[in-house]
Amino acid sequence: MTPYQIFEIVSMALLVAVLIFDLLIVVKRPHVPSMKEATAWVVFYVTLALVFAGVLLLMGDAKHAGEFVTGWLLEYSLSIDNLFVFIIILSRFAVPKEMQQRVLMIGILIAIVLRGIFIVVGVQLVEQLSWLFYIFGAYLVFVAWKQAFGKEDESGEQDNLVVRLLKKRVNVTDTWNGGKATITTEGVKYFTPFLMVIIALGTTDLLFAIDSIPAIFSVTTDPFLVFACNIFALMGLRQLYFLLGGLLDRLVYLHYGIAAILGFIGVKLVLHAMEANELPFINGGQPIEWVPHIETWHSLLVILVSMVVSVVASLIKLRIDAKQTGDASLHLGPSEAELGADGHYHIVDAMGTTFYRPLRVEHTETGTLQVVDAKGKEAPVADFSEDVVREAAREDMEPEDLDELRRRIREGREFDERGERNV
Repeated sequence: MTPYQIFEIVSMALLVAVLIFDLLIVVKRPHVPSMKEATAWVVFYVTLALVFAGVLLLMGDAKHAGEFVTGWLLEYSLSIDNLFVFIIILSRFAVPKEMQQRVLMIGILIAIVLRGIFIVVGVQLVEQLSWLFYIFGAYLVFVAWKQAFGKEDESGEQDNLVVRLLKKRVNVTDTWNGGKATITTEGVKYFTPFLMVIIALGTTDLLFAIDSIPAIFSVTTDPFLVFACNIFALMGLRQLYFLLGGLLDRLVYLHYGIAAILGFIGVKLVLHAMEANELPFINGGQPIEWVPHIETWHSLLVILVSMVVSVVASLIKLRIDAKQTGDASLHLGPSEAELGADGHYHIVDAMGTTFYRPLRVEHTETGTLQVVDAKGKEAPVADFSEDVVREAAREDMEPEDLDELRRRIREGREFDERGERNV
């Protein structure tokens, strides 16, 4: 057994151990992570990835180390798209704040397993059919154009195929039963939103893998490195979700940076296909020698420049807008109440959307709570910081309305505990 094979086995075992440890923390102590905690975990996973690359380098394999760093940054940058969808899915299912870590963790574990299967199949295909790079490259160029100039992506705003099929074939309820996947009511077993949301997160991520995995094939086709890059990219997403909060939605030029990366990788894949050309109707089935070869460090440079430029440009625009409106909040972490440029207090949800006060907190027919602002805009109460909503409800609602809401919550079923906490 070669040193590299030993490293593969040991590193995968350690990564599985870290994932299990992380999962146990989330399951045994469900909570909303603080900014300090989320930052510490993100730094930990980034450091772990750099240590992984460093060990590869110390083993004397600079080629694999370079490919891993480039592939990891590529997957990490493309995975930012997942965060937008995570926000939408958690909002759609009205996931309680204290349960969000758990559903994200389990959803990401499902995504890792599905991506692993995808990678094994993909590597086998590209090794035997090099012309697939033509298709992958063209597809990524199309996705890049759509990302930059197409309509806003609505992924996650509707249930995906797997969730729709489940809803048609099994009993589903909107009632949360803590972290349990089922609940029995009057002798009938129902699947709770907990199960639905983790399936939605895991399977929706697979759609993003259709973009990102072909992209990483432009860097390496080593199945171990491809899988490692995907694991490291996904492992830090949960904490990054809580760290960035509403700021992510305000990085308005970020999609251009992602589009630039996808476009470059798409072109690189097409050039790679031309270098190894086997199609008889192109150059007589012979490799095209004049095609320029793009090195790994070229890809690394494009990824870094694209992300830095798009983020810095977004922050500059955010600063300019803040000077014009007087609203300088970046909305990091949970939403907070603040005084807007119009002189009225408002609150901001996890996506950075403003809800103007006075607010109402209503108990819906399905048993969930929703916030309704002064302009009639509605959103699940789980989208907001618990303390902010509770304080806003006490200040904005008439005493009799607040008492009525509390009474209706007490008369409710499984929503009593969560509802009392929120108001």
